[in-house]
Amino acid sequence: QVQLVESGGGSVQPGGSLRLSCAASGSIFSINNMDWYRQAPGKERELVAASTGRSSTAVADSVKGRFTISRDSAKNTVYLQMNSLKPEDTAVYYCNAVMLLTSRAIVNIWGQGTQVTVSS
Repeated sequence: QVQLVESGGGSVQPGGSLRLSCAASGSIFSINNMDWYRQAPGKERELVAASTGRSSTAVADSVKGRFTISRDSAKNTVYLQMNSLKPEDTAVYYCNAVMLLTSRAIVNIWGQGTQVTVSS
């Protein structure tokens, strides 16, 4: 059983910070992409930040300069540091990973999501 478990969401005032974590577990041989998406009420899910297996990272223009994605390959964990949060960052944040399992199957897995609410 392969799964992604997210943590770190919550409520914060505008200008505050949160750090999300997403840990992968199971029969994993290697992980290619580990990315963060978000979905606000009434909107489509959007890519917020991406990290590849070769340590390349990128963030969406809407969060550039405020959000940072990082990865601990030894722990199969990806982080999203969110600073200077704005009310428009309010959404459910999802982790997504593309993995090669020990069975040689390639899977695309989603986490359960974690709520981030930015409000005064």
